[in-house]
Amino acid sequence: MLNAFLIGLLATSSLVIGGIVASRFSLSKRAIGIIMGFGAGTLISAISYELIFEAVKIAKGTGFPAYGLFAGAFTFFFADKLIEKFSSGSPNNADLSKSTKLIVPMVLAIILDGIPESIVLGLGMFEDGSVSLAMLVAVFISNLPEAIAGSTGMKAGGWSKNKIILLWLFIALVCAASTVAGYTLFVGASERWMAFILAFAGGAILMMLSNSMIPEAYEHAGKLAGVFTVLGFFLSVMMIILESS
Repeated sequence: MLNAFLIGLLATSSLVIGGIVASRFSLSKRAIGIIMGFGAGTLISAISYELIFEAVKIAKGTGFPAYGLFAGAFTFFFADKLIEKFSSGSPNNADLSKSTKLIVPMVLAIILDGIPESIVLGLGMFEDGSVSLAMLVAVFISNLPEAIAGSTGMKAGGWSKNKIILLWLFIALVCAASTVAGYTLFVGASERWMAFILAFAGGAILMMLSNSMIPEAYEHAGKLAGVFTVLGFFLSVMMIILESS
């Protein structure tokens, strides 16, 4: 259990690192866009090979991978819309910068995909005592730009450095606890429900990428965002191939 917690904490420690970097240093928009593009590439690879492919492989013909994919996607979509609706009622909404408005969807995405991802890491440790290096790296790298972008918005909104870091630390601990849950509580789950969990994470991440991360990466870094997205995807796929060989 301790190993599962430490693995989960390692995977999400980039949230805290991103919070520290963004709260103490001023990064250019291009740098943030490049990091976001690279992180998006690693996540696309993780969705394709570590989540959806695995879900289909273990529950082929049951429909559970499809159910999980759409459940994750629409959970993120409607939760994001709901929070956006509440935010639009704020009297100071017109004064909020675009960076500040990005905080809610970024934090929401990290929670919605971070918890299932952490459960998946824990399940993998239970099955063969090890964790997928590609999945671990993808989670670590992809969390970094999300935390940097979110923290930049928090700074613009007047958040203190300590408050920013404490928020990311709290989310990292929740995700680490979810890894323990995957290692202990979900081991009795059927293959169908394991596939649902994998696909749920994939759907939530994919919706977040399409609506938040990729558009922001392109806006900040221009066509360089596409270059680094491809690079992130390539390096992540190479890790998966090396692990499988």
